[in-house]
Amino acid sequence: MAYRNGNYSAFYVSEPFSPSSLAAHATRDFVYYSMLRAWKASDSTFPFNDSHNKNYNVRDGSNWELTLKPRIRERLRSSKNMILFLSSLTKSSRAIREEIDYGINSQELPVIVIYPEYKEKSDIINCQSETFRKQITDLWDKLPIFRNSMHNVPTMHIPNKKNLIRSALNDKDFMISSKCNAGTYFYKC
Repeated sequence: MAYRNGNYSAFYVSEPFSPSSLAAHATRDFVYYSMLRAWKASDSTFPFNDSHNKNYNVRDGSNWELTLKPRIRERLRSSKNMILFLSSLTKSSRAIREEIDYGINSQELPVIVIYPEYKEKSDIINCQSETFRKQITDLWDKLPIFRNSMHNVPTMHIPNKKNLIRSALNDKDFMISSKCNAGTYFYKC
């Protein structure tokens, strides 16, 4: 069994991939992933261990079945949880469906969902009723595989705030070896 210490980041990048070396880097959801990497680079105590650095990189034109899909699965098997960036630009691409389906339904990885377009806990949930806001549930509908699978594992929903992301990444309830019960969680307002 692989040593599972990585954080696997899932985010939407349009398909087919552009042959430009900057294609993914210019995609907004990729920018949020890069933000985690920058936080780690500037602060070694930031608890992000990038699973995408665990095996060799792939090129945009790589074969899906022979190269891309096996590398996704290898990275997920080396991960203790999954970070999903879910924004208004996210689409249900083949890659993100594979990441979510294999990560949740095969590997049972806890998921930390970061909503990059929202900055406050109250943007995610109605603090009085402790229910998710419609703009959040509408985002789930963009990824049916996520919407239908997220209740199978512990799933934390948080806005794009560094201190909340740090807390979620440090939370043992959202790590494969010590995860809490399956279900949907959020930090109370």
